[in-house]
Amino acid sequence: MEPVELTAAERRVWRAFRTGEKADFWRDGDDVEDGGTWGPERTVRAWVLRRLLLRPREDGEVAALRVSGARIVGVLELGYATVEHPIRLWACHIEEVPNFYGSHLTQLNLSKSYLPGLFAATMHVNGVLRLTDCRVPGRMSLGGVRIARAIFLERARLGTPGTDQGEIVHLNHSVMDDDLWAPGLVAHGEIRLNSATITGNLNLEGAVLSNPGGRALEAESVSVGQNVMATRLRAEGEVNLRGARIGLSLELREAHFAHPVPHPQGSALEAENLTVGLDVRARQGRFDGEVDLRGATIPGQLAFSHARISHPSGQALRVSASTIGEVWLKDTRITGLVNLRRGRFGLLHVRPGALGGGVRLDGLTYESLAPRLPAKARIAMLERDVEGFVPHAYEQLAAAYLRAGDDIAARNVLLAKQRRRRRTLPLYRRVWGYVQDVTVGYGFRPLWAAAWLAGLVLAGTVAFGFEHPAPLKADEHPDFNPLFFSVDLLLPIIDFGQQKAFKPAGWHQWLGYTLISTGWVLATTIAAGVTRTLSRQ
Repeated sequence: MEPVELTAAERRVWRAFRTGEKADFWRDGDDVEDGGTWGPERTVRAWVLRRLLLRPREDGEVAALRVSGARIVGVLELGYATVEHPIRLWACHIEEVPNFYGSHLTQLNLSKSYLPGLFAATMHVNGVLRLTDCRVPGRMSLGGVRIARAIFLERARLGTPGTDQGEIVHLNHSVMDDDLWAPGLVAHGEIRLNSATITGNLNLEGAVLSNPGGRALEAESVSVGQNVMATRLRAEGEVNLRGARIGLSLELREAHFAHPVPHPQGSALEAENLTVGLDVRARQGRFDGEVDLRGATIPGQLAFSHARISHPSGQALRVSASTIGEVWLKDTRITGLVNLRRGRFGLLHVRPGALGGGVRLDGLTYESLAPRLPAKARIAMLERDVEGFVPHAYEQLAAAYLRAGDDIAARNVLLAKQRRRRRTLPLYRRVWGYVQDVTVGYGFRPLWAAAWLAGLVLAGTVAFGFEHPAPLKADEHPDFNPLFFSVDLLLPIIDFGQQKAFKPAGWHQWLGYTLISTGWVLATTIAAGVTRTLSRQ
C-alpha cells in the first residue's frame, strides 16, 4: 500500500518499483552536478527509497528500483541492511552521502550520478557495482567490500581539483571476484587498494590520477589474478605497487608517471618485491622520478624500450636483487643513477649510452648481453660504477663474451680489469703493474713478449756483430755468433755456450747487463701472466 504522504514524483517511483519499470525524470541537457536546483516534480526523499528496498520479495514479482534523473534528498540509510532488489539510480543527484555500511545487496548501479561521497565499507554485492561516469567530489569508503562480479569506474570523476583531500577512494582489503574496470577514470586525490584481491583484471587505461606531493595510487600487496592494464595512464604523484602480485602482465605502455615534489623517499613508481607471472611492459613510457623494482620477480620481459626515466638528483632506476627473464632497455634514455646490484637476468639488452649517470653493478649476473658491441664500449660503462673498482662486473662481462664465443673481447675486458685494479694499488705495486702491462699485457698479450724478445735479440746481434767481445780463453773458445750470444744473455734458462766463452767490455758490457736484467724481467712477467691465465681458467 502506498503511503498517503508521497509526492507525485515519489508515487511514480513507488508504482514502478513493483514490476521493475523505470521511473524516468531525465531531461536532455541536464547536468547532475546542478541537480540541487531541480524542482519538486523530480525530487524523491531517501526514506521512500529505503522503505521500498527493505520490502520483502513477493511471489511472482521481479521488483527493482530503477530511477533516472531524480533529485534524492536526505540520507539513503541502508547500513547493515539486506536488500533483495537491484538498485539502479542512473543520472541522479544524490544530495547526502548514502550509507551502505555492512549491507548485502543484489546489485548497485549509480552510473552518471552525482553524490558527495559514499560510505559502503564491508558491503557485499552479489552482482556488479557500477559507478560509470559518476561524479563524486568527496571520499568513497569501500574498505573490505566483497563484490561477486566487477566494479566499474570508467570515466568517473572523483575528488575536487586544486584541493588537498588526501584519500578519496578506500578499497583496502576489498575482494572483487571479477575486474576493477576504470579506463578513463579521473581522480584528484589518493586511491588505496592495499591488500585488495582482484580475480580478473585491473584496467586503468587512459586514467588520470593526480595527487601532487603525495601518492596517486597506493596498492601495496594487491593481488591481481590476470593483468594490470595501464596504457597511457597519467599519474601525478607516487604510484605504490610494493609487494603486488600480478598473475599475468603489467602493461604501462605510453604511461606517464611524475613525482613533482622532491622527497628522499618518494618515487614515481614504487614496486619493491613485485611478482608478475609474465611481463612488465613500459614501452614509450615516461617516468619523472625514481622507478624502484628491487626484489621483483618477472619471469618474462621487463621492457622499457624507448622509455624516458629521469631522476637527476638520485636513483632513476633500481632493479637490485631482482630475478628477471629479460631486461630490455632498447633506445631507453635514463638520467640519474641505475642500480642493478645483485640482479639476476637471463638477457640484458642495453646500450651504454642509454645510462646517462652512474651505475651500481656489484653482484649483477646475466646469461647474455645485447646488442653485440665491442668490449671498449661496454668497459666504459663499468668505469662509471659509483662504488669504484668492482671486480665482479668485469668478470661477468668477460664471461658473457666467452659464452658468445668472443674470446678476444673477453681478454680485452680482463685486461681492462687489471688496469682498473692497478689504480687502487700503492705506488710500488703500480710500477710493477705497468711493467707487466707494457711487456705482456698482464698475460693477455703474449705476442708482446715475443716482440720484445725479438727486438732485444736484434739489437744485441747488431751491436755485437760490429764489434766482437774478447774470448775469456784465447786458445779455448768456440766461434763467436752474435745472435746466439744475445740469446744466451737474454734468456736465463738457455745456454748455447756463448756467454761463458766471451766477455764484453766497455759499453758492450753495459749492453750485456741490460739484456740479462731485461731477460729476467720478461721471464718473470711472462710467468706471472701465464699463471694468472691458467688459474682463471
